[in-house]
Amino acid sequence: MFLYILSWISTLLHIVFATLSLAAGLYYVAEVVEEYSVMTAKVIKYMIYTTIAINIGLLVFEEFPLYLIGLGFFTSIDHIFLLKEFPNISLLSPSFIIAGVMVFVNHYYAFQYFSTIYYQFSEVLAYFTLCQWMVPFAFFVSLSVNESTLPTTTTYETQSYNMNKLKRSGILGIFDYIAQKKYLLKDFFLQRKHIY
Repeated sequence: MFLYILSWISTLLHIVFATLSLAAGLYYVAEVVEEYSVMTAKVIKYMIYTTIAINIGLLVFEEFPLYLIGLGFFTSIDHIFLLKEFPNISLLSPSFIIAGVMVFVNHYYAFQYFSTIYYQFSEVLAYFTLCQWMVPFAFFVSLSVNESTLPTTTTYETQSYNMNKLKRSGILGIFDYIAQKKYLLKDFFLQRKHIY
């Protein structure tokens, strides 16, 4: 029983460490993407071409259903149009809205297909990783790129912890917001400590 309890504690620690590692990795990738936006556009373009090639391979070698392959091609074409707006992607552009809708549509039909035809878990994971998640994830990480492309579009504000930071949105904005709250809480507890 004691070892069983330890196994649950260990599992929770693994989840916490994996989450922290993922957050740190996402922050680093977002910073790199922001720094090298031209190279990022090229990488995303090759990711889209890779997804198209994988869909052709699935049609030829695995005899995937035509509707699933057709959805994959339609989504890839939409991603190509979305890439033409890169790095100034508008969240209200038709290409972005269609891409967001197609994420859900593709997942629905893929889950429906894989629930009727048996594939090994690693094969299903490979399909979702390479055909469903790779390109949308790249666009998601690069949403904050357009804020630093023109020097006139950036704004600075003074934070309460006496640091000047670039105001951002997207994934870097979320991390900056969390860091700001952390510093505000730290200042609050330090002030309370000095009172007592």
